[in-house]
Amino acid sequence: MLELGVNREVKIMCGIVGYVGNKSAVDILLEGLTNLEYRGYDSAGIAVNPEGVVKLYKAEGKLQNLKDIVEKNYGEISKSTIGIGHIRWATHGAPTVANAHPHTCNCGKVAIVHNGIIENFKELREKLEKQGCTFRSQTDTETVAHLVATKFAQTKDLTEAVRLATKEIEGAYALCVIHQDVKNTIVATRRNAPLLVGLGENEYYIASDVPAIIQHTKKAMYIDDNQIVTVTPNSIRLIDEENNLIQGKIETLPWEPVALSKMGYKHFMLKEIHEQPDVVRNVLSGKLRAIDEPITLNEVTLDKETLKNLNRIQIVACGTSLHAAMVGKYIIEDFCGISVDVEPSSEYIYRKTITDKNTLVIGVSQSGETADTITAVRQAKAKGSHILIVTNRPDSTMAREANSLVPVYAGIEVSVAATKSYMAQLISFYLLAIYIAETKGVSKDELSDLKRELIVLPQKIEKILAHKEDIQKCARAFSSSKDFIFIARGVNFATALEGALKLKEISYINATGYTAGELKHGPIAMLDETMPVLSILMKGKVYDKILSNSEEARARNARMIALTDSDDVKLNELFECIIRIPEISEILSPALAVVPLQLLAYYIAEFLGKDVDQPRNLAKSVTVE
Repeated sequence: MLELGVNREVKIMCGIVGYVGNKSAVDILLEGLTNLEYRGYDSAGIAVNPEGVVKLYKAEGKLQNLKDIVEKNYGEISKSTIGIGHIRWATHGAPTVANAHPHTCNCGKVAIVHNGIIENFKELREKLEKQGCTFRSQTDTETVAHLVATKFAQTKDLTEAVRLATKEIEGAYALCVIHQDVKNTIVATRRNAPLLVGLGENEYYIASDVPAIIQHTKKAMYIDDNQIVTVTPNSIRLIDEENNLIQGKIETLPWEPVALSKMGYKHFMLKEIHEQPDVVRNVLSGKLRAIDEPITLNEVTLDKETLKNLNRIQIVACGTSLHAAMVGKYIIEDFCGISVDVEPSSEYIYRKTITDKNTLVIGVSQSGETADTITAVRQAKAKGSHILIVTNRPDSTMAREANSLVPVYAGIEVSVAATKSYMAQLISFYLLAIYIAETKGVSKDELSDLKRELIVLPQKIEKILAHKEDIQKCARAFSSSKDFIFIARGVNFATALEGALKLKEISYINATGYTAGELKHGPIAMLDETMPVLSILMKGKVYDKILSNSEEARARNARMIALTDSDDVKLNELFECIIRIPEISEILSPALAVVPLQLLAYYIAEFLGKDVDQPRNLAKSVTVE
């Protein structure tokens, strides 16, 4: 049974950081928020407690605006050793100072930051207003501040106040709370939104994501849904929603602070594009040991009997991960002979899906916290399906839902536009397809050829990265375009979609991907001398067909660009710009063809002066539906 209307489809990617210990909280909060900027935001704020009085500092726009305000008041607040901070993506109310977090109660003693959506905030607000609460913002979050304050007035216990408040809250949230009268104490809780506690020496860090705290500690405790954690400089206490004590599990964070450095590159996106050869090597390491040895996926529990009984595979994903899933469908069907459906998670969860114990459901997510995909895999799991998760975050909520796991090990990806995580997902799908095929006993000859090519793929990517001049020239020539069309066929249709997505994400050019054969069924009407058409022409069974489609487009005066591994000189007559890449088999070509498309999008956006790493209206992790 689908629970339609329970979750609202709103995209929220805010960031939380908190600190209590013996250091200056202000510096740690601002540093943590800086490391969370990649998530996307339009306002920021902190709350600290110097000399026993809660003080708030907030600003709209970029984090630097908040830093400027804090600098002016640094002397009076730098001694505070406790504080909470937030970067906000506006949902309820415009991105103004009044709507920025933290929020407080009437007396100003409670300060709270929040990721997520309080779905019953209107009802709560009406109730609280009748009790005398005065609201200063348009946000749903402020209702929680007033609610916690009323519960604290009754209990005089901040943890209990938060626990009682959450019993009245509907929706998704990660909450971080301080109170002026409860010295050196932070209370935090979550439901369907990520939150973790970092452990130090006589200090604790609260964060919505690892980058906020990785420069200070590599030991952390992940908070599960409806758990409440209370930290002071010398203690940590974890309870469930019924006030039962819980023994939390301390884990080692798998990240290094160096991942947050541009390492001399102008943008994180360019750095992450250049990291892709090593990403491929990392994904293959320990899994593809030799051509004549089977693929090893230690955390995949699919055996021959389970695969024998499968009647379908369903892959659910969003955004760039959806394009990786489309390639996954093609290669799994090609090598394994199993029917595969690919669907956006946001559509999957709102219809009656045919899913059962003989269905393998694969969830794909860079962050492992994509709300739509989490809901999708939970629905499928409830129907008895085997859940396999492909994610860059083996510590994520989605990974914890998995029966089988394929961690992609791309490392922290800071730029909002996914590049190296997409590459890692692609390679993981190739490994998974080979693994399933080998487990089912499929002929090894074709699989051996693919393994051989996978091993040398990093060198071919490095060759593209070492010779970017043609891509830069093409980017400059087409940077003034208002629209863009990408065409491909077969396994590279997803590559066309991904190339178009990258371009519109960071340059704001209206770009669309089509299967080349569909060009004449409508889109051809758009073609004239102002319309660039980029054809992905990889040698193989559809090469001649795409070439024919390209000729049709050129006959309508479209400006033609070719991305190809062909050295055919005849292409020079048809295409204004040709981007040539090393020769590769058609089945593996998406993993190579996407790299110049990433670079093309990057250079066009750079020529246009866009904010490459933090494009408008976008954010890294979509943690609420």
